[in-house]
Order: sequence, then structure tokens, then C-alpha cells
Amino acid sequence: MDVTERIKSQLAAAPAVLFMKGTPDFPQCGFSAQAVAALRSCGATFHHVNIFEDPELREALKRFSNWPTYPQLYLKGELLGGCDITLEMFRSGELKKALQEAGAA
Repeated sequence: MDVTERIKSQLAAAPAVLFMKGTPDFPQCGFSAQAVAALRSCGATFHHVNIFEDPELREALKRFSNWPTYPQLYLKGELLGGCDITLEMFRSGELKKALQEAGAA
């Protein structure tokens, strides 16, 4: 399976998918930790992908999403954004609503 197919497979794993540095219980960067905290505060159920475990996927995802940084949050296979957008949506209440609409909260 090529790297694009692996990305698509990960995106199909759950309505909400977070590509992050580390894991939800052991994030390896502050931005990933903040995104996880926002998702957990919304009661989200999400699949995570530790980008450090697959360097090829980490580089390919930047091209796939046209988004250069991590974390990257996807809802129903569509890029929602990175940490800043996730936190902004959390603060406004939009994140919880988007998660509910996607079936992830």
C-alpha cells in the first residue's frame, strides 16, 4: 500500500482523526497536547496517528493536506486545521458542534 493509500486508510478509521506528535496520553509537543485537551474537553472520540512512527507518512501528509505543520485534525476525512484553528473553534463552541455533526462526540 502506498503512502497516500495509508493516509486515506487512517482517515477512514474514525470520524475524527488527529495526526499528532506522540500519543494522546504522551504528546510529544505542546501543540499536540493542546489539541488533545480541546478534543477531550468536548468529549470527542477520535483516532490518533503518531507521525513519529511513520516518517514517510509524516512528509507525505504535508503534501496531501497542503498544511505544513502538526497536529492536523480531520473530520470525516476533511482537514479541519491545526492547533490554532482547533483551539479557536473550541473557545467559540464550534469544535463541539462540528464533532457532534461528524459523529465523534
